This record gives sequence, C-alpha cells and structure tokens, in this order.
Amino acid sequence: MSRPTRPSRFWETLAVVIVKPLSWLLIKKDWRGGERIPRTGGIIIATNHLSWTDPVLLAHFLYNNGRWPVILAKATLFRVPFLGNAVRSLCAIPVERGSDEAAKSLHESAARLKDGAAILFYPEGTCTRDPDLWPMVGKTGAARLALESGAPVIPVAHWGAHELLPYGEKRPRLFPRKTFRVMVGPPVDLSAYTGQEPQADVLRAATHDIVMAITEQLAALRGQQAPAAPYDPAGR
Repeated sequence: MSRPTRPSRFWETLAVVIVKPLSWLLIKKDWRGGERIPRTGGIIIATNHLSWTDPVLLAHFLYNNGRWPVILAKATLFRVPFLGNAVRSLCAIPVERGSDEAAKSLHESAARLKDGAAILFYPEGTCTRDPDLWPMVGKTGAARLALESGAPVIPVAHWGAHELLPYGEKRPRLFPRKTFRVMVGPPVDLSAYTGQEPQADVLRAATHDIVMAITEQLAALRGQQAPAAPYDPAGR
C-alpha cells in the first residue's frame, strides 16, 4: 500500500501560508548547498539538533529546495488535541521513545522511503548536550535505515536556531534578528558496509560516519575546527 510522502493540498497550503511568512519575518537566511538535495526518490536527511525551532526552519529550507520533509516526531505530540491531527496530517511519523514500539517508526520510515519520501532524521535523537553545541554520538536508527533501504544519506548542518530559542527555554529571543545558516554536504559514503549484516559494530561505525559528515559541514558553517570525536554524554 502506498504511504503518503506529502500532505493533502489543504494541509500543505496551510503549513506554507503560516510557516514561510513567519520564517522570513523572524530570521535572516544563509542557505548553502541546496542543489545537493535530490529532487526525487527516497532520501534520508541527517542533521544536527540545536533547538525546538530547527525542525520548522529546516522544513522551510527543504521545501524551498523541492522536498517535503517527513519528520519523526515524539508520539506524545500526536495525542495533543488539534496539534496531533495537524502533525499527523503533515505526514509526520510518531516515535515512541524508550519502548519496544520505537522500532515501528523505522518500519514506517522504510515504507515511506520506498514511496520516495524525504525523511528528516536526527541521529542524536535529541538536542545536543555538547557544551559547544557540536553533534553528539548518534543513535543507530538512521544508519540501520540507510543500510537496509539503500537510500542515500544527505548530511545537513545548521546553525542559529539555538539563538532564536535556546534549548529548554519557552520564550524566543526575537531581537536582534537572528540568522539561520544551513550547509548541505555530499551523500555520506557508506559503501564500506555494503553486504555486511547490520550488527551492532557495523551500525555504530556507519552512525559515526554519518555524524562526522554532519560535523564536517557544521565546522565549515561555523568557521571553526570541530572536535576529533563526537561528544558522548554517557562517557563524559
């Protein structure tokens, strides 16, 4: 059965009418590398996570570059009145964190990829806890999805959403107007894992490659040298 890769015309129009004007009003834009995003076919957009606002700002960037982002969202959002219906209608995929149900989101993502969706994936699983806001050690879901589906992984780094709304805060910092910067890299080379069973060591290695590809783009975007290894909150 075909799965939706973008919402109905009503919900898409409603989202665009609301999000795009707000985005243009609230932030300045420095977008680079959008031509590297394939316009057709199933793809995985792997990106860093800095703020609760960056999914919306990234959605605007991806939409302007020809792709409707299918976002993996916390399942609790789907149970909020009206908001849940909106999130579901915008083709988001629910993720039940910390339960056996979490694997269902990967199965749903794989089905959407087959139908040509662009899956927006945060390998870290949450906003970074790195003191300097570099990407953390990633969870293996994006790597598993990529290796099992064969879909290309496009690394996308962004910077500036945390200045608009720092993680954990509820009140945005509107002034002075912030700049949302985006850098798209070439597809992550995962050919070294072709034909290998998706065992834990393979998935961890592929995940590391994905996170480091995002980090490389973020370093170029920030004009700074990235750390040699991603921050690990469990082993700090």
